Amino acid sequence: MTQNGEGTAPLRRPEVAELRLAGGGPDQPVTTSAPGQPELPQDRSQAILEATKEIGALLKRAGHRFALAGSVAVYAHGGSRYLQHDADFCVLPDDAEAVAATLREAGLPVRTPPEDWLLKTTCRGQNIDIIFALAHQPVTAEMLDRAHVLPVDSVLMPVLAPTDLIHSLVSAFSEHYCDFGAVLPVARAVREKVDWDALRAACGDQPMPAAFLFLLERLNVIDPQEGQP
Repeated sequence: MTQNGEGTAPLRRPEVAELRLAGGGPDQPVTTSAPGQPELPQDRSQAILEATKEIGALLKRAGHRFALAGSVAVYAHGGSRYLQHDADFCVLPDDAEAVAATLREAGLPVRTPPEDWLLKTTCRGQNIDIIFALAHQPVTAEMLDRAHVLPVDSVLMPVLAPTDLIHSLVSAFSEHYCDFGAVLPVARAVREKVDWDALRAACGDQPMPAAFLFLLERLNVIDPQEGQP
């Protein structure tokens, strides 16, 4: 999930990334079976989880404040394990350079894309986004304070609170990006954990978020707003 909802969005260009094993360094190529044995089917979701765990552990050891976002955060909250894009980590804007230095010290490449709200790196052949703004709003200390510490495939790390997670996705809707189908299963997965009244108060008066919330009501994913039919 990034500013354009990339954490769950299919608009991200297809990535063909070489899988990596957990046991080696960040640039060690993957072998999906023992030497001399036929290769096993590649598990892209597990590869993304392995990269997520390594980055999360690295940021924890360095003492950086962060929270996992995107599709892996949805998985941590009980959503689908089907991960096909990347892993997203939210950090404070003022901490971005320090986080980048930590990644470089660990031997990971750090790239600055044209977008001015994230950095990119690669770990175990998987793309990692280091995000310091969500839906055009800077990541804040309050947002990180609300994060839940959850196991991500056995590694504990801060994960965006469900309300913040859905808010970041819904607020990214616009005339140019409005893929309700990508966010609908996420809303279903975490609906009981989201403060929908707070979400409506934050973005419900914007046309695209309001339309999505209305869709959720009509599909009986959430209850209608109080006072509305």
